[in-house]
Amino acid sequence: MAKIVRFYETGGPEVLRVEDGDPGEPGAGEVLLKIDGIGLNRSEAAFRGGHYLVKPSFPALIGGEATGSILKLGPGVEGWSQGEAVIALPTFMFGQYGFYATEAIAPVSCLVKLPDGIDPVQSSALWVAFLTAYGGLVETGKVAKGDFVVLTAASSSVGLAAIQVARDQGAIPIATTRRRDKFAPLLAVGAAHVIASEEQDVAQEVARITDGKGASLIFDSVAGPFAEQLFGCLSIDGTLMVYGGLSNQPATFPRHLAIGRNLTMRGYTVSYMNNDPVRRARALDYLVERVRDGRFKMPIAHKFPIAEAIEAHRRLEENRHVGKIVMTP
Repeated sequence: MAKIVRFYETGGPEVLRVEDGDPGEPGAGEVLLKIDGIGLNRSEAAFRGGHYLVKPSFPALIGGEATGSILKLGPGVEGWSQGEAVIALPTFMFGQYGFYATEAIAPVSCLVKLPDGIDPVQSSALWVAFLTAYGGLVETGKVAKGDFVVLTAASSSVGLAAIQVARDQGAIPIATTRRRDKFAPLLAVGAAHVIASEEQDVAQEVARITDGKGASLIFDSVAGPFAEQLFGCLSIDGTLMVYGGLSNQPATFPRHLAIGRNLTMRGYTVSYMNNDPVRRARALDYLVERVRDGRFKMPIAHKFPIAEAIEAHRRLEENRHVGKIVMTP
């Protein structure tokens, strides 16, 4: 029997249940995975809490990022073999599949071969964060050398990845975090400047850092009322790119400022790149090279056994960690 995490109602971490169960047989286009490492993402906490774009159907599976090996192939599956080490990415609607488990069914469309020489548990902390950052900053944001880029919630896994991707592109990453206690690790990973949003005026600090020019791009996972403050950080023709909603409050749009400075506010999700095999392969080629040579790293902040999924989600929502939280069987 496998350990499988499900939830039967939305709510806090305590709604998660770790159950013994049979993951079932893989169907056409599917495989059965033995899970080695599970990367936790804030989108999963939002899904569990009922705040995500997709509402769960109960009982709901959870988890979109994992590494493991193939235990069994579904009918007609080609190009994969039993025992092969893989990365599983969230290319599906949350709830259709779930990788918070010791064994799980996965569609082959979400699988990528695990690169040689990369530890599977460490790998579970890497790819969603770096793919999100790469897709937002490079493919969509077209960040270039010398650009000032503001990165909110920068101690999150995506924030840390975005700092490194921006640096790799020659941009100047300005990281924001709520308090000064996270300044040192953000500077260590490559932030050029760090702003404590609860202790400093973000717009004033960005103006000081950029000599009044502002940032050409803001990569934001907070949104809510903070969005209006962020608009004041943008240069003429600048863009506020929102990829999350940690505030769980409506975002405000200061139309007079936006019109006066020709500003753009847009949404972004990595799903479209993950579901495009050509774009995904191009992104992974870029990322794997830099992970292997040490340019890109992701600290694992905490590691929990799957039996402690509730505690792992509590830690995730405390937002005190720097890096990625992972679970193992």
